Amino acid sequence: MALKNLPLTLTSLDVMQDAPVIPVIVLSDVNHAVPMARALVAGGIRMLEVTLRTPVALQCIERIAKEVPEAVAGAGTVRTPAEAQAAARAGARFAVSPGFTNAVGQACKDHGLPLLPGVATGSEIMMASEAGFKELKFFPAMQAGGPAMLKAWSGPFFDVKFCPTGGVSVQNAKEFLSLPNVVCVGGSWLVPNDALQAADWPRITQLASACQELL
Repeated sequence: MALKNLPLTLTSLDVMQDAPVIPVIVLSDVNHAVPMARALVAGGIRMLEVTLRTPVALQCIERIAKEVPEAVAGAGTVRTPAEAQAAARAGARFAVSPGFTNAVGQACKDHGLPLLPGVATGSEIMMASEAGFKELKFFPAMQAGGPAMLKAWSGPFFDVKFCPTGGVSVQNAKEFLSLPNVVCVGGSWLVPNDALQAADWPRITQLASACQELL
């Protein structure tokens, strides 16, 4: 699957617009990182959010950054400035956080990481916007109001774009993606744990390829 060229310096919108889904990836084995990344790229997905939820996450980001140049490794679950710095050093090219603080936002700016900060309320959207962030992660999407909440926000926050994550699945992704203020969704279904454990890379490629049908 042909992938368009990316600018050397990414913006948050570049990250969001590349594909309908950003995979939310939890890796416990460094040896899974490279073949998994190659499988996703083969299916047309290259913005890879590797969550900092395991002890080997940074090593996985580093391996993907070095060995799969077609992929764009990003760090998810970034909660502190130190994690933003470590992610950048490992080779991450974007960051995703479950919430927003000015400190994390500034750290990502300092290290050249486009950030998708997590928001779940109108006040959080306003705080992130004041800090210069207009492309946001709506998290946890289903628990925080789902598509109905995003529809309600489209009026007062007409200039904000969202990537809903949390409870988003292949079954409801189309409903989110049909909304004008949604650019992409985040989902863990592209890299299921059983496929990782079985090293079933063709299945991951198939799941990634199917994402194009969501548009």
